[in-house]
Amino acid sequence: MSSKIPNSPRLSYLVKWVERGLRLRLDLALEPHGVTTPEYTALSVLRERDGLSSAQLARRVFVTAQAMNQLVIRLERRGLIRRTPSASHAKTMCTSLTAKGAALLAACDRATLPIEERALSQLSRSDAAALRRTLSTLVDSFDDRRKHEARVAKLG
Repeated sequence: MSSKIPNSPRLSYLVKWVERGLRLRLDLALEPHGVTTPEYTALSVLRERDGLSSAQLARRVFVTAQAMNQLVIRLERRGLIRRTPSASHAKTMCTSLTAKGAALLAACDRATLPIEERALSQLSRSDAAALRRTLSTLVDSFDDRRKHEARVAKLG
């Protein structure tokens, strides 16, 4: 790929505008449920990856460890998550969704679905699928942990 700066909008500019548009709409859709976008993201991550530590959750939600600590405290106080000691690391707490958290997450999913539908409304199904694949590839290109794990696996 050429290092020449393109005449068309830069990828970083376009991605940032998409992120800003989504974030604004997510904030508005989640507000009636008493959930912030980072809290919604954390709950969504825990649905897929139960038992993460606060540090692991912070990396997946794109917030600092300190911000995640405060977020986890708020979610735990509201009964949306629970933390239990890790079986393998005495000082590590594993975080899980509660039934109340799962129910709220389902309501938030319903509230945010129209936002995603609107974002994809001008695309055909195949274009929407291609966009998801392309964005996933871009995400993977910045995931140094996965690259490291792949290199280690190749070394055997």
